[in-house]
Amino acid sequence: MPVKIIVAGGFGVGKTTTVGAISEIAPLTTEAEMTMESVGVDDPGGTGKTTTTIAMDFGCVTIDHTLKLYLFGTPGQSRFAFMWDDLIRGALGALVVVDTSRIDDCYPAVDYFERAGLPFAVGVNTFNGQLGYNLDEVRWALAVRDDVPIVPFDARFRGSVRDALLVVLDQALHKAVRMRQS
Repeated sequence: MPVKIIVAGGFGVGKTTTVGAISEIAPLTTEAEMTMESVGVDDPGGTGKTTTTIAMDFGCVTIDHTLKLYLFGTPGQSRFAFMWDDLIRGALGALVVVDTSRIDDCYPAVDYFERAGLPFAVGVNTFNGQLGYNLDEVRWALAVRDDVPIVPFDARFRGSVRDALLVVLDQALHKAVRMRQS
């Protein structure tokens, strides 16, 4: 069974890295060099990045013989947000990737999925093993409901990404059970 999962968040939080770390195919990326024309429009925010995703990232991973995840990474720049409505069509859940050094950058993604009613989990990217803040502080800063999981993960490592995506699948399953019972 194919399942569509969205990987979202602000610029430079590790969305492309997340998709690439777990995809069993060479991921499709739409990275483009940031040019002088983007100065004042695209803000690398001290990330040192020189590229940005301009459409989406795509990868897939087989969970078992009955389940295959299709991962769609959103662009992080706000000027590409118009694409999100199309990207989430048919998705069962989302992973919102957060960099605690720039937590403000993930507010639009959290707000978007709350408004859309799409189950999501927050994945706090532990760059170089550093969490930055404890998960209760992250929950408070994001003002997310208690039923939204917040998990630490490292976008560079397949097993860590797998564990975060399994939390998203669990959220989607819980929503489906609740809908069936009502």
